[in-house]
Amino acid sequence: MANHYKSNLRDIFFNLFEVLDINHTVLSHPPYTNLDESMIREALKAFETLCVDKIASSFAEGDQVPLRLDSEGNVYLPEGLKKSLKAFYDGDWQRFDAPEELGGFNAPKSVYWAGFEMLVGANPPVALYTFGAFGGELIGQLGTPAQTKRYRQGILDHRWGASMVLTEADAGSDVGSGRAKARHLQDDVWEIEGVKRFITNGEYDAAENIVHLVLARPEGADIGTKGLSLFIIPKFWVNEDGSLGERNGVYCTNIEKKMGIKGSATCELTFGEKSQAKGLLVGDVHDGIRQMFKIIERARMAVGVKSMATLSTAYLNALDYCKNRVQGADLLQAMDKHAPRVRIIRHPDVRRMLMLQKSYAEGMRALCMYCAFMQDQAKISHSKTDELLVDLLLPLVKGYNSEKAYQLLSDSLQCYGGSGYLHDYPIEQYIRDQKIDSLYEGTTHIQALDLIFRKIAKNGAATLQILLEQMREMLAARKANSVLSAEYDALAQALSDAESILVLMMTKMGESLYYVGLFGNRILTGIAELVIGWLLLRQGEVAAAKIGAASKEDKAFYEGKMASVKFFCSEALSDLTVTKQVIEKSDLSLMKLPEEAF
Repeated sequence: MANHYKSNLRDIFFNLFEVLDINHTVLSHPPYTNLDESMIREALKAFETLCVDKIASSFAEGDQVPLRLDSEGNVYLPEGLKKSLKAFYDGDWQRFDAPEELGGFNAPKSVYWAGFEMLVGANPPVALYTFGAFGGELIGQLGTPAQTKRYRQGILDHRWGASMVLTEADAGSDVGSGRAKARHLQDDVWEIEGVKRFITNGEYDAAENIVHLVLARPEGADIGTKGLSLFIIPKFWVNEDGSLGERNGVYCTNIEKKMGIKGSATCELTFGEKSQAKGLLVGDVHDGIRQMFKIIERARMAVGVKSMATLSTAYLNALDYCKNRVQGADLLQAMDKHAPRVRIIRHPDVRRMLMLQKSYAEGMRALCMYCAFMQDQAKISHSKTDELLVDLLLPLVKGYNSEKAYQLLSDSLQCYGGSGYLHDYPIEQYIRDQKIDSLYEGTTHIQALDLIFRKIAKNGAATLQILLEQMREMLAARKANSVLSAEYDALAQALSDAESILVLMMTKMGESLYYVGLFGNRILTGIAELVIGWLLLRQGEVAAAKIGAASKEDKAFYEGKMASVKFFCSEALSDLTVTKQVIEKSDLSLMKLPEEAF
């Protein structure tokens, strides 16, 4: 399974340069004017080669060779994972989106996340072990100048790891119930005590230092999230000149035995038990939950991209299998026992399953790329509106992609028949590795509540209306005889249904907030599919304009793109009508049902 990973660089380039047109919308604006299309194409091609040849090579090994925790709290990775991680760092890829003054390539986020798709699709644990660079970026954004000097360059130069440390066993997703405590020592130095759980890559032997970004409650602070502060707590103390000092008092005391993504060490971290655990108050200000949300938002984007990347490579692997596996006669000749056997891609149900995977994977990529593009726009424009649009899109990227990809991976496996259940093919590991995506960094329903309460209701749906207005403008500008006329009609109906759902929910919420709990996930799914339908329709217009003069290879790509648009709009957008009808007829009988009846 060394070369299990199949990338889709053609669709990535289509998004970047043909649809989003980053040449004019991103690269022509500071701070990206030193980059051009050819540089980005070459960089992503080189990174694709690395991912296919070096990163993907340890994918199965990371699943099959257990992590090892010794009595001193050290976690040892399989050798193949360490080789893959070393290949990433040997190419200096941790600097891909770092600014030029730190020796970086300064890739815009649209390009960075395109690269991350290939990295996380090739080997999710390896991708997660590269979190250090973002930890340094965050310290640069939120830390004091002295903290930035102490950590950021060191993380890039010395390949240090990083982890985000929120969860405690009794608190779970209720972060404000955390009990880890902090006691002030001097200046920005604090002492931390407590136990944290489910910490991704909290300890591993492929980095000489790991910088933990930890939420804890200072003595005397209020209960709840507002009483939390964020601290930099390194495995080895970092001296003011950037050199490493003594071992700090944070140790791994357990690693979880998991269903999937086994190569990623999910740790219990204990602070201050063996020895004093010292840390620095980030920015020397008590603003922990707002600061930590910078990390959470990045992690949620990464999770959504991971799900999309897994579905994409699963589809391409299934496609390859279906093009080669010969079984059964064509359905039109099924009664003729002498009819020739055909490749299973000739069977209608197999084609249906393949197009489901293809259209949704491309739709999820469009959603991720558009969100990344808006991150670029927010940085270029410094516009609060652009920032709010990014905030609106993030729960769709994370919540929808992680939930839908898991459902569709079942179709990927189904294409193989019984063979898909075996270790011979990567799909069974894809399914186990991907399921976590709908759980960590906030479950799907937490994403739905975030979308409805914080991203829509909080400002009277003003941000959502900006997005919907772009759809209205495209519908108003449609050509009378467009080859996508039916798809425009489907989008118009879905948009109308979405607007009706918003009005309905305002009434329902006035009766009881339980309605948000009952229908939040449906609403998240509906809005995500509306946005994806719109984004795919934009792609369809580009493909339709280019298909006539395209080369043979490009023509096949554009034909496939048109098929994806048509299939998705037909398959997904009508679900909004069903959701509207279900909410209209709903009541609270489920919430009134006695527990004994379950």
